[in-house]
Amino acid sequence: MEGAALTRRGLLVGIGAVGGAGAMYAAMGALGLAPSRQETRFAPPQPSDFSLRGKAAAKVVIVGAGVAGLTVAYELGKAGYDCTLLEAGTRAGGRNLTLRGGDRLVEADGPAQDVRFGEGVYFNAGPGRIAPWMVTMDYCRELGIPIETFVNNNAQAYVHTNGQTVRARTARADLYGYVAELLAKATNTGALNRKLTKDDQERLLEFLRRFGDLGPKLDYEGSTRRGFTKYPALDTGTPIASPGSLHEVLAAATGRAITNDFGYDQATPMFQPVGGMDAIVTKLVEAVGRDRITTGAKVTKITNLPDGVEVTWDGGQIKADYCVATLPPHLMARIPHNLGESVTAALKTPVPVASGKIGLEYGRRWWELEDRIYGGVTETDLDITHIWYPSHGYHSERGVLVGYYNTEQNAELYGALTPEDRRRRALTQGRKIHGDRYGKGLLSSVSIAWERQEHIQGGWVRWPAFDSSFTLLQRPSGRVYFAGDWLTHLIAWQAGALESARSAVTQLHQRVLQNP
Repeated sequence: MEGAALTRRGLLVGIGAVGGAGAMYAAMGALGLAPSRQETRFAPPQPSDFSLRGKAAAKVVIVGAGVAGLTVAYELGKAGYDCTLLEAGTRAGGRNLTLRGGDRLVEADGPAQDVRFGEGVYFNAGPGRIAPWMVTMDYCRELGIPIETFVNNNAQAYVHTNGQTVRARTARADLYGYVAELLAKATNTGALNRKLTKDDQERLLEFLRRFGDLGPKLDYEGSTRRGFTKYPALDTGTPIASPGSLHEVLAAATGRAITNDFGYDQATPMFQPVGGMDAIVTKLVEAVGRDRITTGAKVTKITNLPDGVEVTWDGGQIKADYCVATLPPHLMARIPHNLGESVTAALKTPVPVASGKIGLEYGRRWWELEDRIYGGVTETDLDITHIWYPSHGYHSERGVLVGYYNTEQNAELYGALTPEDRRRRALTQGRKIHGDRYGKGLLSSVSIAWERQEHIQGGWVRWPAFDSSFTLLQRPSGRVYFAGDWLTHLIAWQAGALESARSAVTQLHQRVLQNP
């Protein structure tokens, strides 16, 4: 082009077009943009400060630009690899999706939803929390993503079971109290003498008195832990009514609700990126380079070759040295390939799980003003399963509640409804807990059924068993590697996608350095 300045990028593109990838890599090395030779010694990355040791100059195509795919490109890019990401959807991020005013949510076989949230309001339609021990926190630190507390367990939230609504603190106090009473009396009458020494019994009784707030006779007769109708201040306050009998407490069936956050993947508190979970995607995309991501590229064929991998999509074809496939397994299984019948069978083994959420935007944060709930989760036995209260924007004018977050059959039930009917049903169920104010002042809403997201088709997957199919896919098939949360024991967590991506790039890098 006459009069146009030749950029380094333009020069490299021209050299690559004429001489191929080898000539382009050599030119990049001469310009100091890529290694001119490979360091063949392999050293495993350190878990606390992940970094591939040594540099390499191979070309990698990554199928899927969700969190796993972006992480693969990010880590390989730091080690000198030339990465290209092919994403079937219109955006990067996969299930990491934060919706804001002006966005449009499209579902298969359903009407599109225009998001009408006010300024500064958002809804994490996908992942919404991070445990402090998870590797996700390390990436937030490394990428410079500010985080804030996610209130995961709030005693002021509610438990709704068998048609009854009580504060979470009340449900816990009563169930813990009666269980402590039963065990304490059994211990005190010598029923556990064969199991406990006298010193053991005394220590256990001391613990149970504290655990259940028992009286002098080891009876549970209620406790200030249950809460107050008027909290103490200038006087001692007014405790709520005495608890029901042990039979009534057991009949309320609050056990699942009050132990829902006991798992190793839960914590009090948890964390979230400031301003929305998609801050992780935004930073990864910036680090990888937007020009390396092709959206709207639905892969139609993957072919292992003796010297590389050929990937075809509905807009073109690319040949690379290696491929990392990060699609959900049930989608990957449908793509024609020559990876073998055992790989196809393994990919078909995990079962996709339906999952759904609704964000309800209110013009007044009544849950703070009237219910005194600041963050946390209300657990229910209704088909909405949970109500999440926002852990940010306290005392703001507007706010978004997660009106339901459900899975399996409940999610399928809501997913089959129109967005308007989802909202109506969610409000009807929510009124059983919060009364008529639950629907008043509602400004807008948006709901998602992940099984109806075209290029995802499920919230996550469930393995019938972590058997040979699971381990088979953790290893490469020829020059094709697999990565995703579904290849870990942290399914449905971003940490699973990150850990799997690290495993795949470590295996790939070791192979490249040992076979230059």
